[in-house]
Amino acid sequence: MSWAERVAAADWTAIATELDGYGCGLVGPLLETAETKQIAALYPDDRRFRSTVDMARHRFGQGEYRYFAEPFPEAVAELKRALYPKLLPIARDWWSRLGRPAPWPDDLDEWLARCYAAGQTKSSPILLRYREGDWNALHRDLYG
Repeated sequence: MSWAERVAAADWTAIATELDGYGCGLVGPLLETAETKQIAALYPDDRRFRSTVDMARHRFGQGEYRYFAEPFPEAVAELKRALYPKLLPIARDWWSRLGRPAPWPDDLDEWLARCYAAGQTKSSPILLRYREGDWNALHRDLYG
């Protein structure tokens, strides 16, 4: 099944409803077990990441996460592409409720070009590592 098909199989009406009601929504698993293990196995490879964040140091919780460096693993790049058109109507709807014109174009590449032109040159896909007892506090991403 393609990445786009996996994303399309999710119940986006329910996800949008959960986002409205709770501020988060469950998409369900998008990676097979073997794919998940392949992504997790990248964590010790410093060449795959541009920086590492010790969550406790920044009071973000307890644990660690790493920002992927480009080129991203296929799963990360393709899921970004597949999720953008599904999340776009939700983001536009929220923005319209705030009485603002939505800034997001239909095309992800166009949006990324706008971000880069505005100085946001660091993409923020991350890989989290939690050990027993670790946790994540609500916090704002420094790059996004």
